[in-house]
Amino acid sequence: MAPAVMASSATTVAPFQGLKSTAGLPVSRRSSGSLGRVSNGGRIRCMQVWPIEGIKKFETLSYLPPLSTEALLKQVDYLIRSKWVPCLEFSKVGFVFREHNSSSGYYDGRYWTMWKLPMFGCTDATQVLNEVEEVKKEYPDAYVRVIGFDNLRQVQCVSFIAFRPPGCEESGKA
Repeated sequence: MAPAVMASSATTVAPFQGLKSTAGLPVSRRSSGSLGRVSNGGRIRCMQVWPIEGIKKFETLSYLPPLSTEALLKQVDYLIRSKWVPCLEFSKVGFVFREHNSSSGYYDGRYWTMWKLPMFGCTDATQVLNEVEEVKKEYPDAYVRVIGFDNLRQVQCVSFIAFRPPGCEESGKA
């Protein structure tokens, strides 16, 4: 004999009655006949995204044109004034990709080769610029980036591309 199923008020669930009324919310309502036109303040042409092919973007400042010598010196000076340790890295690939593993969170090209040791005690932006020039002479077909490392908190605080090799597709001049 099958057990009898008893409906008790403790185990029953009330049926869905719909959402609560939104009449109390401060929402401006339009009449159903006037949809109006969609606008972002007349600046629709400013709301474009980067193309997915041909122009790779890297880190901080990579959406800008290549840094001039003066702009590079200003960025490095800011890094030094912030009491971060300058460090140079280089890579022939220059961007993150997947080749050897497909697990989530794994990417090849994440770590670049460090150029010499971090520049502990560096107080002049021209010292960093001279090292960038040395990397360019030694590896003319490699990307060079400058990193600002906070040695107290043990974290990287800033990173930007200081040099892109000639003819790279990312510069749009390939």
